[in-house]
This record gives sequence, structure tokens and C-alpha cells, in this order.
Amino acid sequence: MYTWQSSDPARLREIATGIRKSVVTSLTEAQSGHLGGSLGLADIFTALYFSALCHDPLNPQWPGRDRVILSIGHVAPVLYATLAHAGYFPIEELLTLRKFGSRLQGHPGRDHGLPGLELSAGSLGQGLSVAVGMAIAAKMDHKNHRIYSIHGDGELQEGSVWEAAMSAAHHNLDNLTAIIDRNGLQIDGKTENVMKLEPLEDKWRSFGWHVIYCDGHDFGSILGALKSATNTPGLPSVIIARTIMGKGIPSIENDYKWHGKVPTQKQAMEFLGVL
Repeated sequence: MYTWQSSDPARLREIATGIRKSVVTSLTEAQSGHLGGSLGLADIFTALYFSALCHDPLNPQWPGRDRVILSIGHVAPVLYATLAHAGYFPIEELLTLRKFGSRLQGHPGRDHGLPGLELSAGSLGQGLSVAVGMAIAAKMDHKNHRIYSIHGDGELQEGSVWEAAMSAAHHNLDNLTAIIDRNGLQIDGKTENVMKLEPLEDKWRSFGWHVIYCDGHDFGSILGALKSATNTPGLPSVIIARTIMGKGIPSIENDYKWHGKVPTQKQAMEFLGVL
């Protein structure tokens, strides 16, 4: 069982690299999926599952576990790779991504029987509402576990996100932490060109949230932000994580065209060589 601990940044970087390599390998095998955002979130997922979360890969339904809600279901490859590296299922199963009969479909589905999933994710904008419900339930049952919901910045253009944000503040859900993958890009280009989000910090604060910024690729910054969220009574917290789409592969970093693009076999060999 993983719990709060003093983590070695070098070890976390090593784990994150392994996760990124698994993402590239699984997507190349599938020839389908979302690469850029998955690579950009690898450090966030590593910090959660290998340092911050209270969870048990050998007992995925343990009632005392922290819950992770992946609202941006299309970055399922990084969730799958993280769960596999954490011991929820064999790493070799990652090669079945998006294949008929696989437990690892393009978007997470609880009905597929994969351990570690808390939400069947597809349409954007729904995850925070689910997380709010879980956080309220935990409060009602006097449970101490935390709820984490992970969102893309483009996803914040969905009105349902802000309805849930208003509800979370109204119910003083200090057991809820939302994490925003703020890479500034979405499928059609820059978020600020598609639908302006800034001033993002002011928006969340006006809805009654405690706002924290972090460098989404620096483990000290990420873990510090997560700890700050747990130490803020009476308010839900949102971590705005500055990330780079395609992080780790310089030739595709910050290129929105890699939102849903997969590498050829030759490109995959090149990508694995630089990770």
C-alpha cells in the first residue's frame, strides 16, 4: 500500500520514464490513441500513484483507498500504464490497448473488469460532478479518504465543470482536489484561440476554491501542491499544473497535432531512444 512519504525525485523520474515508454509502445501497437496528453501527464500520475495516494494494488476495492477520477478519458494510456507499473495488472497487458476483447479500451470502462478504475470516462466535462458526489458521500460516511479528479484545460470549456465547481465550494469539500492539465493546447490548437480560459485562477477562486499552481514536471512542485491541498480546511482545492504536451520527446513537444496522433514503428523507435 502506498501512502504519503518522502519520495526520491530521481526514483520518480525513473518511474515516469518507464510509464512514458509504455505509453509509446502501447499506442504504437494499437496504432490508435492519444499520445501528447498522455506523455504530458506522466509525471502527475507518477507523483499520485507512487507517492501521494493511499491505495493498494493488491486490493483495488479497499474501502479506505483514495479515489482518482480521470475526467479526460482519452488520456487513458497514461492511466493504464501507471496502473500496470504500480502492480494492478501485468505490464504486458498494455499491448492489448484498444484491441477487441481487451480490458484496455480507448476510454476507461469499469464494465471491462480492469482493476483500479473509478469511472467510465468518455464525454468530457462529467468527472468533476462524479468526484463531488464521491466527496459528499465520504463526508456523510465520516471517511477520511480523498478524491482527486483530473481534467484537461480544454475540458474547462464545458459548462458542467463549473456547475460542479460551484457545488463543491457550497458543500465545503476539503477532501476534493481537482488537477488541471494546463498545457494550453487542445485538439484544434491553443485553448486561448479556441475558447479563452484566462484568467483561470480568478475563475476558480471566484467559485470558492483554493487555487495552487505547480510545475507539472517537477516532482517537488507537484508533491508540494498535493500536500497544500490536503492542508487547506473548508475549501476544495484545484491544482493548475503547467505541463508540456508530448513531454519527453522534443520533436513533438507543444505540438497540438499530436493530441490524437500515434507514431509509426520508425518514429516509435526514435521516441523510445530519446526518453
